[in-house]
Amino acid sequence: MALAVIVLIAFALMIPLTAVVLDSPVVKAWVDRMQGGKIEGGADVKELAKKVSVLETELETMGRQLAQIQEEHQYMQRLLEDPAHPTAAPKSLPKSGS
Repeated sequence: MALAVIVLIAFALMIPLTAVVLDSPVVKAWVDRMQGGKIEGGADVKELAKKVSVLETELETMGRQLAQIQEEHQYMQRLLEDPAHPTAAPKSLPKSGS
């Protein structure tokens, strides 16, 4: 009798668990693939590839800009630390012709 109750409870708990698993997107995709359904998103992949290419280009540009800003920062830091140092800044500015 006790064994029958345990089996009945286990069966009752398996029903909602089975429903959740069978309703998952992974199982739906697997069933579609098994039935020979086409894989959606071919155009999306091309669009994403274009976006990645644009992002890579922008990242390279930002990297160059960051390097330039770092060089400018180092130059300004040298000027602030020792303005009299010959490599920090020119000693005199050229005179204008007018």
